[in-house]
Amino acid sequence: MIKKALIVIDIQNDYFAGGAYPLHQAEVTMKKNLDAMAIAQSRQIPIIHVQHVVSPEFGDGLFFYDDTYGAEIHQEIMAAAPNAPVILKRHADCFEKTNLDSLLQELDIEEILITGMMTHNCVIHTALSPAAAKYRPKVIEECTCTTDPITHALAVDAMQVRGIDMITIEAAFD
Repeated sequence: MIKKALIVIDIQNDYFAGGAYPLHQAEVTMKKNLDAMAIAQSRQIPIIHVQHVVSPEFGDGLFFYDDTYGAEIHQEIMAAAPNAPVILKRHADCFEKTNLDSLLQELDIEEILITGMMTHNCVIHTALSPAAAKYRPKVIEECTCTTDPITHALAVDAMQVRGIDMITIEAAFD
């Protein structure tokens, strides 16, 4: 049986209503992620949280600044998997200058299931990362969102053209 891990990318407070950069259907996407996380836990599939942080030295106009409420992973996501490791990143690619690859190797992971926010940025960069290729990345499309439906569709198409499978929650855990 293929050993999988669920990678939950950047479901952070700034992406929700009242945050610095609210996304289209953030609440719906979070609920779908909670569903996927519950299934993963029931099947003993490791969950890995990813949290994007930005240094305040980059100036105004950004979000996810270090040590702010907006940068925190949403409390419902953390409550659903409070003991899951958290990978801190400063780049769109979850593998770039992080310990994600070594953690996946330590867990003997063969396939990663990618979810989270934003489809057109961190999700696509992670799915297409050269470091991800050996883990046969798949994206659970209903568990991703971005700024609007068109941008989401363009990102999904770009990943599919590059050979990334877009799957449902059900297919991810068959």
